[in-house]
Amino acid sequence: MNANKRKATVARIAGGLSVLLLSTFQTSAAQTNASELLRLESTIPIADVQGRIDHLAIDLQGHRLFVAALGNNSLEVIDLREKKRLHTITGLAEPQGVTFVPATNRVFVANGKDGSVRAFDGASWKPLSSISYGDDADNLRYDLESGHIWVGYGSGALGEFDQNGSKLADIPLGAHPESFQLEKGGSRIFVNLPRSRKIAVVDRKSRSVLGSWGTGGPLANYPMALDEANHRLFVVTRFPARLIVLDSDHGERIASLSVVGDCDDVFLDQRRHRIYVIGGDGEISVFHQKDPDHYEELGRVKTVSGARTGLYSPELDRLYLAVRKQGSQTAEIRVYAPVP
Repeated sequence: MNANKRKATVARIAGGLSVLLLSTFQTSAAQTNASELLRLESTIPIADVQGRIDHLAIDLQGHRLFVAALGNNSLEVIDLREKKRLHTITGLAEPQGVTFVPATNRVFVANGKDGSVRAFDGASWKPLSSISYGDDADNLRYDLESGHIWVGYGSGALGEFDQNGSKLADIPLGAHPESFQLEKGGSRIFVNLPRSRKIAVVDRKSRSVLGSWGTGGPLANYPMALDEANHRLFVVTRFPARLIVLDSDHGERIASLSVVGDCDDVFLDQRRHRIYVIGGDGEISVFHQKDPDHYEELGRVKTVSGARTGLYSPELDRLYLAVRKQGSQTAEIRVYAPVP
């Protein structure tokens, strides 16, 4: 090999090493940045809770967190000021959804096993009513305007009822509803129907289905969040794991991004223009909303395998993660503070 060839070879090797080092540095920097996006502030043990944990709700004035402990057949009430469990409601039947009504201090719990929605007084914990929906009562949403509650249940319907336990309406959907979101400035409800790969659009004033939008192919669209100000709907699928951004006016797909697997909750942080996607694969994917049409993943915060539900409170500016008992890992609620 002559001198010129040797110099060229050395230059190529040096260039390759530079690229490798730069790539390693960028990966390391991304991991470091990811850990800085959400700072673990505290951990609240619920040590004797067994099995899967489903959805959460919050009482802002009372600083209480309500945790649907599905596998434990209980509702766990957490004191967020004292960072400890305050109360346990036992005897439930695979609780999945929970919502709190501050005006009447009532807690409503949807039960998957017997299809009931049970109401409890938030001071005495006395049971107030039980409404039967037959099968698989799931997510709950409180409509602030009407004071009514909506539940997804069975093989495919949304039910509306008042706080005294009287049924008001049932809207057939054709497939079991998972997460759904209510407009505050309008009358629509967006409903994930994972078995049909669709998002149903419901009008809660006329109590009718306006239409539906497809996911574009991906399966298992469970969690959903709504950015009403920017007319964007965020839907997360599991197969493959994608964050799909839709125009909430027309259903047009704006973006589709790779995301953590086994997701069951997604939340919008409007203050930071971020989206938090909680995945059972043991990470939280954090996305930046550059503008309504453009998104980038900032990083993935390591958590615990199986922890796929949580709650982000914009008022308290905290993300609460439900961690189930697995092996030596006891059940707990992890409290994350978004940074900066």
